[in-house]
Amino acid sequence: MALDLVIKNGTVVDGSGMARYRADVGVKDGCIVEIGRIRDGAAQTIDAEGMIVSPGFIDGHTHMDAQVTWDPLGSCSCWHGVTSVIMGNCGFALAPCKPEDREWYARCLEAVEDIPAAAIMAGVNWDWETFPEYLGAVERAPKALNHGSYIGHSALRMYAMGERALDESATEADIETMSRAVAEAIRAGAMGFSTSRSPTHVTPADKPVASRIGSWEEIDRLVAVMTELNAGIFQVAPDVTSGAAQEEFFAQLQRIALQSGRPVMFGTIASRQGKEPKPWQFHTDYLDSTVAQGGRMYGQATTRSINAIFSLKSNLPFDFLPAWKVVRALPLAEQKRRLADPDTRRQLIAEEAEMKPKGFEFQGGGAATTNPLRPDYASLLVMRGVDWDDPTVAELARASNKNPVETMIDLMLENENQIFVQPLVNENPEDVLGLLKHPRTLATFSDSGAHVCQEMGSSLPTHLLNYWVRIRQAFTLEEAVRMLTFDNASAWELSGRGLIRAGYAADLVIFDENGIKPGMPTVMSDLPGGARRLVQKADGIAATVVNGAITFEHGEATGNYAGQLLKGPFAARP
Repeated sequence: MALDLVIKNGTVVDGSGMARYRADVGVKDGCIVEIGRIRDGAAQTIDAEGMIVSPGFIDGHTHMDAQVTWDPLGSCSCWHGVTSVIMGNCGFALAPCKPEDREWYARCLEAVEDIPAAAIMAGVNWDWETFPEYLGAVERAPKALNHGSYIGHSALRMYAMGERALDESATEADIETMSRAVAEAIRAGAMGFSTSRSPTHVTPADKPVASRIGSWEEIDRLVAVMTELNAGIFQVAPDVTSGAAQEEFFAQLQRIALQSGRPVMFGTIASRQGKEPKPWQFHTDYLDSTVAQGGRMYGQATTRSINAIFSLKSNLPFDFLPAWKVVRALPLAEQKRRLADPDTRRQLIAEEAEMKPKGFEFQGGGAATTNPLRPDYASLLVMRGVDWDDPTVAELARASNKNPVETMIDLMLENENQIFVQPLVNENPEDVLGLLKHPRTLATFSDSGAHVCQEMGSSLPTHLLNYWVRIRQAFTLEEAVRMLTFDNASAWELSGRGLIRAGYAADLVIFDENGIKPGMPTVMSDLPGGARRLVQKADGIAATVVNGAITFEHGEATGNYAGQLLKGPFAARP
């Protein structure tokens, strides 16, 4: 049999967690067909000598709903070995959407997920109204990654209720309209239904997003549609901001899991924020308790802190102060000239002294870069590498006997690409490790495609392999690959993906286990309309294969767009 692709001489880490072995992998018609010593010829050959061959990584928590329509690469996930993503998380989506409401949806996405509305309006062609029509547009779009999507509660509510969605309870007719749309979406291939109860998710008018207005009874009715169809995952952005509210949220979520029988997913974090912060074990105890009572529940964990990223070329925590605003409106060269001027410096430093110190406010979403609270300089990292051993601004300020703001200015003048990292949640690496070690959490919470100027979550897989496997040795490579592949494929019921097995889709990553790691992030103006975002690539990945086609070689796109629309199990039923 003439093969399309053979990956020769590699060491296979197959995604199951079992020990690695040396073998060739043969691919035909997008699928793995042979594993072993392959002597047949092939149209293409990759020599993987000294390299690991693993299944492609799966990221189940992204916000690429708009980006998939203009970016065939799927960046930045594509540079980190990811071959499949799930979007439409937290209730935010671009469908269903009436033509007259497109800009409204775009502005809501900008407020919550830091995706510029101008970029959305410039880049999205909006050739859909209903959710099945949106899935059709995703299926037609050229793409280097596989994409699946939830139907989102906020979009659904806005479609059914218009502006009433932001401040009124749904009527029976509204719920019937939404229920029909959920059923239509699941039948068409939606991965499930998503919502948000997070107080950090607000509209441009600083009001709760539409899903937060919906009652738990409304959510019950919409999840019940999936129960009736026996298909679909319920994903929710949790309320993790305070004691009583958090306890009520988890009690309701457990009730839904037990009553509906559907898999439930939510973000699991550790945080010192809020008036009554709960330890991360509070989250995982609910996972264990729910499963013990017969429910299905998963926590979504990231592999490091969730951060606000600051730089001269993107956002700074002082941008909304009057004197800073004047300077920051100038071209970059003139900004640097002003920052070097002693009189301007004194004014900027004095203005920072008037900033409100952070109290019990819970920061997330876009709040960290739009809410002018004084930075915590004792935890504000000066990013010099990707091994998570950077000094803080406070440490450098003490060493030079300078004000922290002056220290930041000096660093930016020395290097206009200098990046500062403010951890917001998962501040303690040992807490992150505890979450990742828990058997009911998934390494998948990247938010890729969102927070484009304040986060770099797309590097979740390469950070896991660099920091937790190689530097900390907290996981074996086999364990970490299983977490990124088979565990996630199983949770989302992605049949035929997540393992290196004959008959499975040929989604593969070939990488150097001693060299794979995130690259340093940079700021680029490459969104539609020239909007800015953080871009982070990776080192040590020789090739990525999606459905049998080589999509990236040494970080460079090949022009092969073999990604497919991932459909939920209901769509595959006869």
